[in-house]
Amino acid sequence: MSHRFADITFTESVKAVQSHYGSRPNNDRLQSLAGPNDRLGPREASFIAQRDTFYMATIGETGWPYVQHRGGPRGFLRVLNPGQLAFADFRGNTQLISTGNVASEDRCSLILVDYTNRKRLKILGRVRIESTSAASPAILDRVVLDSYPGKVERVFTIDVTAFDWNCPQHITRRYTIDEFAALDSLST
Repeated sequence: MSHRFADITFTESVKAVQSHYGSRPNNDRLQSLAGPNDRLGPREASFIAQRDTFYMATIGETGWPYVQHRGGPRGFLRVLNPGQLAFADFRGNTQLISTGNVASEDRCSLILVDYTNRKRLKILGRVRIESTSAASPAILDRVVLDSYPGKVERVFTIDVTAFDWNCPQHITRRYTIDEFAALDSLST
């Protein structure tokens, strides 16, 4: 069994750098023994359901990557099944760079971070975008949040190709106002 995320990201150039810096044996073990990490399980679904923000990278026609912050209420990124995610794209910024990029290149990368508990999940996938009028009613029912005032213009659906949990090293702890208030109440 091979680790799908490593299969994709550990190119020959990456392996050469890993060898140069001495980390290739550890990464070779990861690639050959861990995995396959191509289907989201209960741990990933629970982690995703708790996030209110993530970062998504797409690739433009010029070859430049573009990273955009995505935010909404906790759980707005939905696990539809072990191989698929979706989220509502709310009206807002009118640059539409991610949407335009996906029109010519469907690969994307997501990074989800739990700053409080210092956990990070990286996801690679292929994304498609549909207007709300073209989206499946079943998917719309899952991503439209009645309690959120944002107007949904599109639905992003991501077919998961691979994922990887990253180590907590160098993740600076950050707290939401609610988490900070809970910590503060414990100290009084």
